[in-house]
This record gives sequence, C-alpha cells and structure tokens, in this order.
Amino acid sequence: MKLEVHPINPDQRKIQQAVEVIRKGGVLIFPTDTIYALGCDLNNNKAIERVCRILGKKPERANLSLICADLSVLSQYSAPINSTVFKLMKHCLPGPYTFILKASRLVPKLFQTNKKTVGIRVPDNKIVQALLEQLDFPLVSSSIHAEDEIIDYLTDPDEIFEVFGHQVDLMLDGGAGDNIPSTVIDCVEGIPTLIREGKGEVDL
Repeated sequence: MKLEVHPINPDQRKIQQAVEVIRKGGVLIFPTDTIYALGCDLNNNKAIERVCRILGKKPERANLSLICADLSVLSQYSAPINSTVFKLMKHCLPGPYTFILKASRLVPKLFQTNKKTVGIRVPDNKIVQALLEQLDFPLVSSSIHAEDEIIDYLTDPDEIFEVFGHQVDLMLDGGAGDNIPSTVIDCVEGIPTLIREGKGEVDL
C-alpha cells in the first residue's frame, strides 16, 4: 500500500498508520531529506533481517543507519562524544548528514560492524519527524538504491513503489526524492573525518 503524505503538513492519521506498521514488525518506505529509505523497528531483529533481504545484503554489509528524532535520542545510542564532535553535530543536525560513532549497548549487535560502530542520522524532513514523534525508538534505515548501473538512486515515488512495493508493508509518498546521499562524517576517534561528500555542506 502507498499513502501520499504532504511533505510540510503530514496527515497524522497516515503517520499513525505507518507507526502501527512499524510497531507490528513491518517494513516501511519513507522519504528523508536526501534519498528515500527502507526502515523498521530498531528492536525487531526479524524486521532488520527482512530489510537486509530486500537489499540483498548481509546485515554487517548493508550499511544500516539509525534515524533519530534529535541529539538527545542520538546520544543514547552512541558512546560518549567530545565537545568538538558535539558542536559539529549540533550545527549540522537536523540535516543531510550521517555521523559514524562508537555504538552504545542499546544498538543491536545484528547490524553493528566488526568495529562496533553505527551510522546515525537526524533528517530534516517533516514526515520522518512526525513518525519519530509517535515512536519511542529510532528507526533502522538504509537508502534505496536503483538496480540501474548508471542511476544510483530512485527518486520517483511511483517507480520506487513499483520496484519495492511488493516487498514492504507500506510506503509513505512524500513527493519526489533527492538523488544525492547524505554527507558521511566519521567521528569514531573523536576527530571528524569526511568519508563521503554528499548533500550536506562540509566545513570541518
């Protein structure tokens, strides 16, 4: 099923439908401030494994991230960070950035890498924020890639639904997506290091 949701003023009834899907262990497609993403309940291993099957990858190779509502939630899922990293994150978030941090004990081992790190996002997107307001946990997510060798990401909601709709429980259609991924910054060692330059401007 696909629900069209206004990108600025999301219909709370539709958001509630998506929340119920997540709480029941379902998998969702939703827009972010960059690429459309697959998402599920952080604490549901079967749902996480299902996301990985859709991606065709093993959990440790699926580049899964956590999508959090804000910095206070984010801090629960990462090891303590220094003032330099905190100031950078406070400046950048919410926004099109992924920060690689040391994972706390709350992060499921299922998708930690061997280095016990986790990518964490706080997207600047009204639909995602509305979802997270009604959930008491972050979403596990991964960007949706195109199967085309030339096009990296799908941006048309109808095309995304045509390709992936039968594999998920619900898609929230928030209009055309972006085709530029988030900027990835590694902060594991306490010194911000650019890993991938994406939509987020970089000024380290």
